[in-house]
Amino acid sequence: MTGPVSTSAPSRWPRTWRPNRLEPTSRGGQPGHAARRSPAAGRRRRRASEARPPPSGRQPAVRTERCERVSPLNTLPSEWQGQAPTPLNPDTAFNGYICANVLHGLERLGVFELLRDEKSLDMDRFCETNGLDSAVFRALVGAAESFGYLDVRGAQVRATSVGEDVARYLGFFTWGVGGYHDIFASAAPVARGERRFGVDLHRDEGMVALGSAQADTALMRHILDEEIAGIDFRTLVDLGAGVSERVSRLVKARPGTRGIGIDISRPATELARDTVAGYGLAGTVEPVCADVLDILFNGQEIDGGDAADVVMSFMFLHDLLAAPERREEVVPRLRKAFPRAHTFLLADTTIRPRNEEGDGRLPVFSSGFELAHALMGVPLHTREEYEELFERGGMKLRRSVPFGAPHTYLFVLEAS
Repeated sequence: MTGPVSTSAPSRWPRTWRPNRLEPTSRGGQPGHAARRSPAAGRRRRRASEARPPPSGRQPAVRTERCERVSPLNTLPSEWQGQAPTPLNPDTAFNGYICANVLHGLERLGVFELLRDEKSLDMDRFCETNGLDSAVFRALVGAAESFGYLDVRGAQVRATSVGEDVARYLGFFTWGVGGYHDIFASAAPVARGERRFGVDLHRDEGMVALGSAQADTALMRHILDEEIAGIDFRTLVDLGAGVSERVSRLVKARPGTRGIGIDISRPATELARDTVAGYGLAGTVEPVCADVLDILFNGQEIDGGDAADVVMSFMFLHDLLAAPERREEVVPRLRKAFPRAHTFLLADTTIRPRNEEGDGRLPVFSSGFELAHALMGVPLHTREEYEELFERGGMKLRRSVPFGAPHTYLFVLEAS
């Protein structure tokens, strides 16, 4: 969740939208301070502003949309407003449940990857090559055909247009069906207090990690690459780094820099050493097994952490904020733990804004993300709540960038 993508290629973005940088306005009405950018980026902005001086008495425009306290629907990418009409009638609801399981099953069997690369699949050959039960596989393919994702002619299978489009969203099915199936199925026992997440109820951590990585590759990575391209750093820290793929990729693209990948999972940290070696960065990127909460609240120090000038975290901030009694301290302690950091890149999924008038549509992912975290007892937050939390914690918000998955933002912050 590889490699920089050309910033000029429109095909990088979902067909229906390109993310707008949502520029914040400070209390005094002035545009937010810029995160530390490269000299070239600064010169480009200065030339642009000099070429278009603002009319007298008006602030210079930094983007066509600014993150003022207005109705969230006024600033949402159109795709985030969703395409699933509500109410979902019983036919749609039940078939959607089966369809999600079918798509996840075909993804795990490698069907969509093969169709992407070879455009067609021979069912007999595919089953023989992979040792599959032909009757079961044909039933999966037949179900996918009935849902409109595959076109079947004899033993030959091709993806329909919607089958091609869903490839970009398969990470959500890996995450939801593969990772959270037991959580969702246990909603009633959780509500009755008979089961509790982390005690006798668990998610599939491997599937959650895989789904997150798939979504990152398909929807988020190119946005991060564009944002970080204009930010100077010598030492880059990734909090919740997993196998340190992201920090390794970014350091590899920036010769002369170093990286630290921090994750609580010891197995992930061990795998991270293989990732780092694969990038040829042993001694340049250092995987560290540590609990970020221990760094923030228990005084644990990370070798080299005091030299970090850019700190990033992805889909992790809500976990750091889970305990209400220390929620207000998280941002100040981030600044204290990394005293030389001039830029923080913090991404997270927010609560979907509810339209008071009700537009009758739902996007992918949001309802599952919110319900899963409610069942786990982890509070979530709105975009506005995050922005206010950053301000109270002493960080200046430069922009909130829509970050691929619905209602997910990359908050670009600078330490004050």
